[in-house]
Amino acid sequence: MYVANIRGRLATWVDGKLADVEQVSGGRFGSSPAAVYRRWDEFRAWGDNVGASGSPAEVPSGLGAPSPAPRQTFGIGLNYRDHVEESGLEVPGFPSTFCKFASCIVGPEDPVEVVGNTSDWEVELVAVIGRAAHNAKADVGWDYVAGLTIGQDLSERTRQLADSPPQFSLGKSFPGYGPTGPWLVTPDELTDPADLPLRCFLDGEKVQESRTSQLIFSVPQLIEALSSIVTLLPGDIIFTGTPGGVGAARSPQRFLRPGQTLVSEIDGIGQLTTTLVGPS
Repeated sequence: MYVANIRGRLATWVDGKLADVEQVSGGRFGSSPAAVYRRWDEFRAWGDNVGASGSPAEVPSGLGAPSPAPRQTFGIGLNYRDHVEESGLEVPGFPSTFCKFASCIVGPEDPVEVVGNTSDWEVELVAVIGRAAHNAKADVGWDYVAGLTIGQDLSERTRQLADSPPQFSLGKSFPGYGPTGPWLVTPDELTDPADLPLRCFLDGEKVQESRTSQLIFSVPQLIEALSSIVTLLPGDIIFTGTPGGVGAARSPQRFLRPGQTLVSEIDGIGQLTTTLVGPS
């Protein structure tokens, strides 16, 4: 099942055709993309019954963030070995976790204003929670995942690293620094949701490439670790980490500038295009 936020309305594809969920369900489900996660099991059963499956034939306009109002947004650092190595750090024994505050979440068509001179790219697989989870175990971790999407954990490195201890959450939460999209894909639509190729292009140049099978902590392991402490809530977002190739680790360092375009790809999900702009 592919699920989208189109101009603020919940949508899916039935028999290959774009369908407004509120209309097709006869009002059983409302128009809000954020609200549907609290009824995710019921929604999935309805989708199966009406034949909501298969990838979109074309990309519609008006796409917004698949989970536009998460109550909690988690970021995972140092979750690919090549990124650990380029950062000059050690592999963590527990997921290195920070928050991206929810006000930074935007969709594929939202321009992102570049802050300062040291903003960096980080392509990531993003998991959206579909069931409340506390003390969940990894062997059933996928049962708590509504679906997967693409994210950019945009990071303003100066703010992130200026202080001791560093301010990871603030440095990664400027307005627009959490683009996600283009839509949500349920795990059953993917041949192997644990092994997805991902790439990032900056103005057409490939700057990152890996596979999600290279995650140090897999999606189910992240759910177990996080839910051992907090309760994961429907609609919550987990940015699962970025592979090597970030700008701050290059020699010389490279950072984002207004006028550039980021294209983030994950096979089976699609493309997330992020347009970077200067101060308004």
